[in-house]
Amino acid sequence: MKGLILSGGKGTRLRPITYTSAKQLVPVANKPVLFYTIEDLVNAGITDIGIVVGDTRAEIRQAVGDGSRWGAHVTYIEQAEPLGLAHAVMVAEDYLGDSPFVMYLGDNMLEDRIAPFVEEYLKGGWDCQVLLKRVNNWQQLGVAELADDGRVKRLVEKPTTFVSDLALVGIYMFNSHIFEAVHNIKPSWRNEYEITDAIQYLLDHGYHVHPRVLEGWWIDTGKLEDMLQVNHLVLDRLAPNIEGFVDADSAVQGKVVVEKGAEIINSRIRGPVVIGANTRIVNSYVGPYTAINYGCTITDSEIEHSIILENSRVIDLPGRLADSLIGRNVEITRSPIKPKAYKMLLGDNSNVGVL
Repeated sequence: MKGLILSGGKGTRLRPITYTSAKQLVPVANKPVLFYTIEDLVNAGITDIGIVVGDTRAEIRQAVGDGSRWGAHVTYIEQAEPLGLAHAVMVAEDYLGDSPFVMYLGDNMLEDRIAPFVEEYLKGGWDCQVLLKRVNNWQQLGVAELADDGRVKRLVEKPTTFVSDLALVGIYMFNSHIFEAVHNIKPSWRNEYEITDAIQYLLDHGYHVHPRVLEGWWIDTGKLEDMLQVNHLVLDRLAPNIEGFVDADSAVQGKVVVEKGAEIINSRIRGPVVIGANTRIVNSYVGPYTAINYGCTITDSEIEHSIILENSRVIDLPGRLADSLIGRNVEITRSPIKPKAYKMLLGDNSNVGVL
């Protein structure tokens, strides 16, 4: 069985971070979201993995490499334009061949591991298996209506009236009949080849689409709030591990990871928190549900419930930084220059709260 990870797309909901970085490489608990996806596939015994890439192909290739660090073999598949999930299947057809495969959206995070679902699918002999999750915002998502016998009856994209609260998670298992489907659907109103239309084609032509409802959480990491929420959930499962230096004047409480080369000086760290390699925390407070990546400097400041990417500096803030996603190589300081004023250089779609 092969894996197909979709790692194209522009990540517009996470701008300005995604102007300079692939959304799948934004870290959760200091590990890129895409890496969780690869690990999930490998843990399910799937080591032959194709990654569909678009405009951020160079960054994805540099981060993932050939897949050997996971014991996998990675092949990159170019998608010239992001024309929908079913289009990604089309461009991957030569790579996938006759092999059954798992299609996994590279910006999805879920609590359940897919290994038991993969085993169930291979034993069941179905043409397709879809993972579903009960949600409250069914109007905003594609949902599956189930028949009395438990099979998928039909799929509805963003229904205006209630059809089902079982949303499609973005993880699918297919055999080669999906290629017949994707080549026989037409673009939707947004000029994309929708995977929901392709699965509906399978249903309409007598193929067996099996549903599986997730019990654990599922988050599409497309927005700031989603990133912070999944960071919260993953940090909750941290195993404490102090490999860096913590001086005698500092206090470390709860689930805290301090990676090699990191230094905690005269500071208080209240977990769950992860602090990356070679980061320095001086005269500061780092509160729960914070992930600070490698090479950062935090001095005379307070931070909580935030994600800070590598090589950034937070210096002498007058108030607490919270509920924030800070990009790479960012510097946030208090300016000594008078008259006092807020001085900012911000990218498009930035969102800043001031004291």
